[in-house]
Amino acid sequence: MKRIFLPIILPSIMLLTACSKNFLNKQPLDAYSNSSLWTDSSDAAAALNGVYAGQNTAWSDNASGWADGFLVNYMDCASDNAYSQYVWEGFQDYGDGLVTAADQNNAIFWTPLYATIQKCNWFLQNIGATPMGSVGKTQMIAQVRFIRAYQYFWLTQCYGDAVLDTTTVTTEQANASVRTAKADVIAFELRELASAIPNLPTSYPSAQQGQITQGAALALKMRIELYKGDYADCITDAQTIMNMGIYSLFPSYVNLFRIGNEGSSEDILDVQYMENTHSNGTLGVMVPNSLGGWSSIDPTQSLVDNYETISGKPITDPTSGYDSTQPYSNRDPRLTATILVPGQFGNGMYYDPLDASSDDYYANNNCSVTGYEVRKFTSNLSDFDNMWNTGLDMMLIRYSEVLLSYAEAKIEANQIDGSVYSAIDQVRVRAGLPPTDQSVYNSQSTLRTLIRRERRSELAMEGLRWWDIQRWQIGPQVMAGIVYGSKTGTVNTSTGAVTLTGNHLQVQTRLFDASKNYLWPIPQSELNVAKNLTQNPGY
Repeated sequence: MKRIFLPIILPSIMLLTACSKNFLNKQPLDAYSNSSLWTDSSDAAAALNGVYAGQNTAWSDNASGWADGFLVNYMDCASDNAYSQYVWEGFQDYGDGLVTAADQNNAIFWTPLYATIQKCNWFLQNIGATPMGSVGKTQMIAQVRFIRAYQYFWLTQCYGDAVLDTTTVTTEQANASVRTAKADVIAFELRELASAIPNLPTSYPSAQQGQITQGAALALKMRIELYKGDYADCITDAQTIMNMGIYSLFPSYVNLFRIGNEGSSEDILDVQYMENTHSNGTLGVMVPNSLGGWSSIDPTQSLVDNYETISGKPITDPTSGYDSTQPYSNRDPRLTATILVPGQFGNGMYYDPLDASSDDYYANNNCSVTGYEVRKFTSNLSDFDNMWNTGLDMMLIRYSEVLLSYAEAKIEANQIDGSVYSAIDQVRVRAGLPPTDQSVYNSQSTLRTLIRRERRSELAMEGLRWWDIQRWQIGPQVMAGIVYGSKTGTVNTSTGAVTLTGNHLQVQTRLFDASKNYLWPIPQSELNVAKNLTQNPGY
C-alpha cells in the first residue's frame, strides 16, 4: 500500500473548519487552549497536518484539502479545451461566460481558499512557542508559507484583487475586510516563496511523501513570474530547477498518468490520495457511460484540432499529411493519450459515440455531447478496483511545464538561442514528434505560436489552459462562439474503423466579454456580509 502524508488532525484542530458568518473567520480560538496544544514537536506536526488538510471543497469530501485534484480535471471546462455538461457541477457558467455573483457555485472556490489561509495564519502565529529543534520548526514554517502562497495564487488568478490577511481575524475584522491590489498580493506570494525556498529540503523520507519540497516552491514561483511577465526571474528559477539534477521527463507520456508511475522524476508537486481513506473519486466523471462513467468533462473539437500531425506540422499546413476523412490518424500521439476519440480502442472496447444504438451515443444521458471523452488519467481502468475510489495522485506541476515555461520566457524576452529549442524539443520528442523545424520557427513571432500550441497539447486537461487564455488575453478569439464536437458518422465496433460523413456536432454558443470575463465575480454571499468588499467590473 502507498505510504502517504495523511492529514490526521487533532480534535481541537478539526474545529478550525467550523462554520461562521464570514469566509475569513474560520478559527474559533476559544474552542481550545493554545498553551496546552503547542507543547512539543508532535503537536506541531499534528497542527501541520491540519494545515495540509486544508478546507475541503463542496465537491470533494475526501480531498487532500490544501489543493484539490478535482480542479485539475474540471478547470479546463472554464476554457476552450472542454465543456462541462452538468450545470450543478459548477463549471458550465464559467465556460459559457454567464457566471454571476449570485451563482451559488461561485463560492466553492473563494470560501475553501480563505479557510485554508486562516489555518496557515493560525499555525504561523503559534508555531514559534513550540519547544522543538530549530531546523524542523523552520522547515514546517516554510511549508505553511508555501501553502498560504498557493491559496493566494488561486485567488489572484481567479478574482484579481484579494483580501490579504496574514493573521487570524475575528468576525468583526473579517466583516470589515477590504481587497488589496492584485499586484501587491502577487508580490506577497513571491516574497513568501522566496523566503520558503532555502528552508525546504529537495526531498523527504518516504514516510513524509507529499510534503512541500524546494523544487515545488521554485516551480510555483516560476509559474507566477511567467504569468505576470517577469521573464528574467522566471528564466532564472526554471534554470535552477533544470540544474538540480532531480527532475526529468518520464519516458512514456501515456503511462505518466497511471497510478503505478506516480511520484516519478517528472512529478514536482502533486495532491496525494489514498484509496478508502482520502480517495480520489473523480475518475468516473471522465469515463464513458458504457463503462459506468458520467462523461462530465467533454473535450472540444478545438482541442482536438490543436494537435499536430505526426510530421510535426499543424493540421492547417497543406504539407502536414492531415486527412480530414481520417482526422485521428497520423497525429501527435498525445491526442489519443489525452482524448478518447471515436473508434479508439481502450479499456476493452472500441469507443462509439456516433451510433444511436450505442451506450455512448452523444445524444443520450451520461454520454459526451462532443463525442470525445478524457483518456488521460483513465487509460487503464483495470489499475483500480473502483474508479470512484482510487489512490491516484494528481500532479499540479510537472517537469514538462518547467521546460515549456523556460522556453516561453526566453522567447518573450527575445533571448532566442539553442536552449529554447532544446527545452521545447525535449517535450516534443518524448511525445513522439520530430524536433522543431528551425527553418520555420526562427523568430519571436513564429516561436510564440509554437510554444502556445505546445503548451496546450502537452498540458491539456490538467487545469492550466484557462490561465493561459487569461494571461495571453485571447478570450474573444478562442472562447466566444460555437463549441463544436466530433463529426457525425459511424464506427465499426469490431475494427474501430471510423467513417465521418456529417457535420460537426454543435454543443453550445458561448459568450465572452473581455471587459469582465477574465476575472470571476466575488461571491454575492460575501459581499452581503463584508460590506467593504468591492465587486469586479461588469458584475
